[in-house]
Amino acid sequence: MYLLLCMLAITDIITTTSVIPKALCIFWFNLKVITWGGCLTQAAFYTIVSMMQTNLLLALAFDRYVAICKPLMYTVILSNACIAKIGLVSLMRGVLFMLPLPLLMIRLPFCGNHIIAHTHCLPIAVAKISCGDYTVQKVYGVVISVVTVGVDLTLIALSYCQIIRNLLRISSKKVHQKALNTCSSHIIVLLVYHIPSIFAIVTPRFGQNIAPHIHVITANLNILIPSMLNPIIYGVKTKELRDKMRKHIWRM
Repeated sequence: MYLLLCMLAITDIITTTSVIPKALCIFWFNLKVITWGGCLTQAAFYTIVSMMQTNLLLALAFDRYVAICKPLMYTVILSNACIAKIGLVSLMRGVLFMLPLPLLMIRLPFCGNHIIAHTHCLPIAVAKISCGDYTVQKVYGVVISVVTVGVDLTLIALSYCQIIRNLLRISSKKVHQKALNTCSSHIIVLLVYHIPSIFAIVTPRFGQNIAPHIHVITANLNILIPSMLNPIIYGVKTKELRDKMRKHIWRM
């Protein structure tokens, strides 16, 4: 679990560091220019790491399933080698599915308007300022987002259905309470990540009547909220992390 949480923390750090510094330069120093190469790099990092985050949330759901339903086999099933494979698969899936989005931006022709109505280079935002047809980019982004998020959420739901099924066979309230404490942090993180993410996916493509600043706010919240709350949620709900923080604070 800690290795998976470490991977999730790394993706949070990469997401924020690929977007927030440039956004702060816009607000603090009025530096509103970004190079074409910098824009492509930012879009690539942001999209790939976002896909990795959904994969890791799915892996954490599997971790909860094994911990509750097969506790005696936990260290055997989720060995270090297995966790390494999960991390590698998450990276490969992110690259294979999401790298085409910024690469498709290269093919777009840009005539006059080079101003993006966002604080970072969202592929769909860059495509909208093109003077060419960006239907392929739009359809690909929607299909990949819906399919991958839909598959991941379905598998997560199946994991929790199996957990509930196993818990119903046990009448002990203490066991039920322990299972709830085990799963609650993951469920909260899922809601924190997927609710802003769904809004960020839907509003740029289907929210033509929504004010531009709403698009910007939802896109920024999609980056800030999960990265800010994930460490707090797992820090509060995980006893070992809570104890470590308490000892560190007392030393100060």
